[in-house]
Amino acid sequence: MKYIKECTIKPSHLCNCLNVRRASRAVTQFYDKVLEPSGLKVTQLSLLKHVNQLGPIAISELAKEVRIDRTTLNRNMKPLVDAGLIVISPGKDPRVKEVALSDAGKQATAKAWLLWEEAQGEIKEYLGEKDLATLVELLSRLEALMP
Repeated sequence: MKYIKECTIKPSHLCNCLNVRRASRAVTQFYDKVLEPSGLKVTQLSLLKHVNQLGPIAISELAKEVRIDRTTLNRNMKPLVDAGLIVISPGKDPRVKEVALSDAGKQATAKAWLLWEEAQGEIKEYLGEKDLATLVELLSRLEALMP
């Protein structure tokens, strides 16, 4: 494994929320490290992929899709707008703003996606196919707590 060298497993905490949050932060930091050459964070790549698949899409709809509030979404989109990776423009209804990927955004997403696939492979190798499948199932069940 290129990025995962040696891991010290920390004891779990009694609080399920804390355990999930700690794991989430560790996984996010891992993906950010792998994506570093692209200049994107995993959260930014996720937004770009959603916009690429769904766009042009209203900001409020995108917020629902990625399960974050509009204020947080706008804050997360700002660096992507500033970098010219996404474009925000009026929708069919002028009161609604829509988000779309620019050509530069499509190129940046494609380059970062190759690194993301590398990270995916390392996680799969680290956990093993069976444990990874179990993890994905458990995470889906946890996400369903708040539909």
